[in-house]
Amino acid sequence: MDLYSGHPWWIAKNGLLHSYPALDEDVDCDVLVVGGGITGALIADTLAATGMNVVVIDRREAGWGSTAASTALLQYEIDTELQDLATQVGMTNAVLAYRACEQAVHRLHALADEMPDVDFAMADSLYLASRERHVRRLRREGSLRRANGLEVLTLEEPGLREGYGVRAPLGLLTPVAARVDPYQLTHGLLARVNRRKGRVHGRTPLERFRTHRGCVVATTADDRTIRCQHLVLAAGYECQRYLDDRVARNRSTYAFISEPVHETSFSGDLLVWESARPYIYLRTTSDRRLIVGGQDDNMDVPERRDRRMPAKVTQLERRCAQLLPDLSLRRAFAWVGTFAETRDGLPFFGPHPQHGGRVHFAMAYGGNGITYSVIGAQILLDTLRGRRHPCQKLFSFQRLHRE
Repeated sequence: MDLYSGHPWWIAKNGLLHSYPALDEDVDCDVLVVGGGITGALIADTLAATGMNVVVIDRREAGWGSTAASTALLQYEIDTELQDLATQVGMTNAVLAYRACEQAVHRLHALADEMPDVDFAMADSLYLASRERHVRRLRREGSLRRANGLEVLTLEEPGLREGYGVRAPLGLLTPVAARVDPYQLTHGLLARVNRRKGRVHGRTPLERFRTHRGCVVATTADDRTIRCQHLVLAAGYECQRYLDDRVARNRSTYAFISEPVHETSFSGDLLVWESARPYIYLRTTSDRRLIVGGQDDNMDVPERRDRRMPAKVTQLERRCAQLLPDLSLRRAFAWVGTFAETRDGLPFFGPHPQHGGRVHFAMAYGGNGITYSVIGAQILLDTLRGRRHPCQKLFSFQRLHRE
């Protein structure tokens, strides 16, 4: 199944940054990471930094899956508001998840500083009440975050209009957010894996795997064998094919990027999203464009999904004009991508009982996929070292039994 269609901005902007060769021999390694997108790259880089012998394979070119279609808004805020998440997993766990995402944004900043060729900038995040009836809910959300030590400022309607050119009845402004070119970051991380004596191979589909005599034996579509101590499945929503349990649902999100914007009413590094579900989200770029996304739906049949794209993008343009009435946008590229979403908005990292303790899943599902992947990389590292990460249980498959 294809993951996206249209013209994702990162591919149009960067082209093919690097093409990794297909695997043409049998290999042994400590860890095999299946998936050469941003999630697999973050995990492989984290493991390789400790001296582990890491091999990465992807069925496509590296970074050409869901990463290419990502709009790459980096936030500590989760699609599930703190007040709602607390009712599902408890307040302690909800705050733990939010705090971990906050730390992950800072970690991504540090990673980007190590890679001067990666377009990255810290930003503010503005969460808007879509309608008047959402105002009370957002006030509660802001108060709850502040009570748990998360920095957030409540902005009334005049402040939103004067400061940001945004038309909304209320907004929550947080200073811990960022934007990144995920395709550049993926290739920067994979290049570092190679420099650390790891191996990265594109156009190398995983055909099957099995646990055998204390290791995992993986076989590619070309009948190459990879023997590893641990297997990490980081292939986005395609990971669900390896589980009998249905742990997430597939959704599609639609997006476009504008031509450079010259108005000064909406400037600086800013991420905007809203309280409606599904919601619209937007972010600036380093060359003063706006990436606008949303209008999510449950369609994951590529042909039907793709037919919806023109109308969906038009709806995004209309909603963007309502939120930013003083801004004139001209569309440059548009695309649609399929992603996965869990019931509580949290990811899954770690082994599943179906496959034993040597096969690990990296399901960074939801709107926080990149920040979740930073946390998941550390969870997997701690697991392989026999240590317990604070988020290990919360982000594990164990919570399925509580739902």
